[in-house]
Order: sequence, then structure tokens, then C-alpha cells
Amino acid sequence: MAPDTAVTKEKLAEDLRLVISDAEELLRVTAGQAGEKFAATRQRVQDSLERAKAELAGVEDVLVEQGRQAARAADDYVRTNPWQAVGIAAGIGVIIGLLMTRR
Repeated sequence: MAPDTAVTKEKLAEDLRLVISDAEELLRVTAGQAGEKFAATRQRVQDSLERAKAELAGVEDVLVEQGRQAARAADDYVRTNPWQAVGIAAGIGVIIGLLMTRR
């Protein structure tokens, strides 16, 4: 999966959490409102929230598993190619050092 896709999924999950939180707060605030049509609308919103929570849990599980796979792949690479990994880390350190001294 491309890094942009992972970032997009993380942003989507965060946005979905915020929408769920706002909708739950709206349901709490309007709990005392009466009316058949209002009650039906509240029930539909509540059902939609439950589906959204389930979907969010699924997305979070996928993101966690992808993170684990990336960590495993990095670990395997370092174990297979230790000197290349040291070289890459040293190169990144030099680049970060150069960038920090420019400021």
C-alpha cells in the first residue's frame, strides 16, 4: 500500500471518529425532544452510528496490521542486510545533520 493511501485512511478514520463523536453528542442533547418523526430520525441516526463504529473498527484493524507488516519487513531486511541497514541509517543521519546545520 502506498504511503499516501495509509495517510488517507488514517485521516479518514480520524474524521470518522470526529463525526461519530459529534453525532453522539447531538443525540444526547436532543434526547428529550418528542415527536414520532423525530424519534424515527433519531433511530436512523443511531443505526448509522453503529454501522460507522463497526466500519471504523475494521479500518483501524487494517491500519494496525499494515503497521505490523511494515515493522516485520523492516526487521527482516535489517537482519538479512545488517551492513546495508547501518549504511542507510548513517546516510540518513548525515542528511539530517546537514539540514539541521543549515538553519
